[in-house]
Amino acid sequence: MADWTEQLPQAARNFISGRRLDEVECIVSDIAGVARGKAMPASKFARQASFFLPNSIFLQTITGEWADNPSGAFTEPDMILTPDFSTATAAPWTADVTIQVIHDAHDQSGNPVPTAPRNVLKRVVELYNAEGWTPIVAPEMEFFLVARNIDPNMPIIPPMGRSGRRAAGKQAYSMSAVDEYGKVIDDIYDFAELQGFEIDGILQEGGAGQIEINLAHGDPVKLADEIFFFKRLIREAALRHDCFATFMAKPIEGEPGSAMHIHHSVVDSATGQNIFSDAKGAETEAFLHFIAGMQTHLPAAVALLAPYVNSYRRYVPDFAAPINLEWGRDNRTTGLRIPISGPDARRLENRLAGMDCNPYLGIAASLACGYLGLKNGLLPRPECIGDAYNVETDLPYNLGDALDLLEENEALREVLGPEFCAYYDSVKRNEYKEFLQVISPWEREHLLLNV
Repeated sequence: MADWTEQLPQAARNFISGRRLDEVECIVSDIAGVARGKAMPASKFARQASFFLPNSIFLQTITGEWADNPSGAFTEPDMILTPDFSTATAAPWTADVTIQVIHDAHDQSGNPVPTAPRNVLKRVVELYNAEGWTPIVAPEMEFFLVARNIDPNMPIIPPMGRSGRRAAGKQAYSMSAVDEYGKVIDDIYDFAELQGFEIDGILQEGGAGQIEINLAHGDPVKLADEIFFFKRLIREAALRHDCFATFMAKPIEGEPGSAMHIHHSVVDSATGQNIFSDAKGAETEAFLHFIAGMQTHLPAAVALLAPYVNSYRRYVPDFAAPINLEWGRDNRTTGLRIPISGPDARRLENRLAGMDCNPYLGIAASLACGYLGLKNGLLPRPECIGDAYNVETDLPYNLGDALDLLEENEALREVLGPEFCAYYDSVKRNEYKEFLQVISPWEREHLLLNV
């Protein structure tokens, strides 16, 4: 037991120190970002170097159905999953002493499985590394705490706060609003500390019961791992206090949606210098190329940043969602914002991604757009000065159109991996087809007797 536990991060070692480790959860992310894998006794985990899962988990839809295999027969060969001990972290909400470990997915020849979302992000990062670049990201996570909802036919409503009143909207940055569900926040902090995660800040967003958590900047794969873990952590904290946490892009009618804003910078791997700033601290051509890559390829990347039919309900004008490809300095109406910073921290914020996206795929798609801009020396349109909310845009407004744009963009598909893109398309078109067979209350209310 001591041999493998010595490989664990310090936080995980602290968690099991002086205690009997009961269980290890061996997990990977599927297309949706759901944790798939096996739980096993720690004693068994210590005796095996890997385990197997069928590669068909990357064809499973969010409803549990199976999409068509674009590679041919549905034979479900096993993948070999090996632990990445650097990801090991506590599962402090469980009754037993349990740790979680994300596993790397390889085929039986030892090659990375191209349809595994974590491998997709690694592929994009490796393309940067091959150019002598190191991408840096800083994600922001928005989500809602909502009252328990056990009947899908009933609308989502805000949770009851400690005052005995339901959480109110339009209270952005209010400390009193955060205090309304302070016990949930306390558990989020406690779980995060036990898991070794650094929270840069927590604040109240504009929606009723809507919270934002900011993470410190760092390595894209490491931060995607943390968001993957954070989603579960936050859900577990909410359940302890008789409410749900949801990462749906638009859970409550009339309230703003939840985004996963992604801040991007790129440093020279040899010198550690931000390539977006020159020696005098001014913006470089590389920075403009990165912005232009976003403007050029984001329409096709939206299929990964907004992966469900509900995602496009967030893309509503004047609802704190910048649905455009404009860029501007310290301008929150633009889809691409340059925050105030010094030269070393110069970065671009992509404000289009929804919190419902798989963090590995959302970050991979966003980085891929910037990479193509850098490689091809693209130049952006002029900076947007003023309100960009009502600017004409080439962004898709439904999942079907988004998938069509991804299918047509050969450059982006090549960066993300053609086989992955084929699997993703199959899964998402299956989900879209299934949704189109559902008749909504709006249709029954307004069409049943009026048309």
